[in-house]
Amino acid sequence: MTTAEDAHRILDGAGVRRPEGAPPPADVDQDEAVDERRTWAPIDLSDVLEGRYQAPAPTVGARDDGVGLFYPGRMHSVAAESEAGKTWLMLAACRTEMEAGNGAVYLDFEDDEGGIVGRLLALGTAPDLIRKYFAYIRPEVPINFGGNRSDLDQALGDLRPTLVTIDGVTEGMVMHALNPLDNADVATFGRLLVRPVADSGAAVVTLDHVVKNSESRGRYAIGAVHKLNGLNGAAYNLENRNPFGVGVTGQSGLFITKDRPGQLRKHAQNAATGKWFADLVGESLDTSEMDVVIKAPMDPAQFRPTVLMERVAEYLTQYPGASVRQIQDNVKGRSEKIRDAVRWLVKDEYVSVEPHGQSFRHTLIKPYADPASAWVNSLGEKS
Repeated sequence: MTTAEDAHRILDGAGVRRPEGAPPPADVDQDEAVDERRTWAPIDLSDVLEGRYQAPAPTVGARDDGVGLFYPGRMHSVAAESEAGKTWLMLAACRTEMEAGNGAVYLDFEDDEGGIVGRLLALGTAPDLIRKYFAYIRPEVPINFGGNRSDLDQALGDLRPTLVTIDGVTEGMVMHALNPLDNADVATFGRLLVRPVADSGAAVVTLDHVVKNSESRGRYAIGAVHKLNGLNGAAYNLENRNPFGVGVTGQSGLFITKDRPGQLRKHAQNAATGKWFADLVGESLDTSEMDVVIKAPMDPAQFRPTVLMERVAEYLTQYPGASVRQIQDNVKGRSEKIRDAVRWLVKDEYVSVEPHGQSFRHTLIKPYADPASAWVNSLGEKS
């Protein structure tokens, strides 16, 4: 088994930042990691047997059609590559809860209050709502130092949040001398922090990264498989289509990779990488305003890979008459997605196809532009 010291050496070598000025990590005290409840006695089954038991319902956060994202009192995760928008996703969910009069806590191992609250303001969240219903916590030492756990318990008791985000699982585990690559350490971190917060009644969502190679990514975040197995709520992968940033419209697909209570899948559509639950669309209006919508998935038959379509159109402008193979070899993107882009350009009558020996020539017959790019260009024309 990998020791805590090994974990620090591995992760520090990978560039994981350790907070400056933090005391050396202490061994995890299991007595402090859990409360004093006695849970080994048989549970009273009367409610289940007499029909009074209610299955968990996803009532925290919401898509644009009102369907919730997370289950109260349960543990969830959102895993994504950088710039896929997972922070925007969670802050949009926080805004939804605050506008409903509910508390939201953001426990952050990666950013600072300026970055997170600045984004909330960019989303159009009223400052008074943030003051009343939002708490930002930036841990720099392990939770079992001094009165840290009491401080967290006090914040949860005062605000009674429906949603708690834990951003930066790898950072948080390293701070506690735990190895994210080790299943036992992942379980320990859950008992130390994630589960006690969920026991307060809030939906807890951990934000994590995925491995860079999409072919070997699997269904869970980077590190140990227990990151998925230990969840009793839902797990999502957020897959980026268009990066988020100033002056652009970002878009990512939100896919369910686990749904323990089973109440979310019925609101999703089948997709190759999991159950397609939503699209996260972030439209940057200027440097200080961002419109983020969590949209119900559209009919897959109507989705167009607009970024790749624009790349293919640009290539055909320079190289008219190219074959599909030539387009695949010279346009950046996955081969199957490039072929989809070519098909849509032909279907939408931007590209003509003519047989040429054993292949086909593709010619651009009218200009094509990604609607998101066209929108950004129109802003420049108006200014």
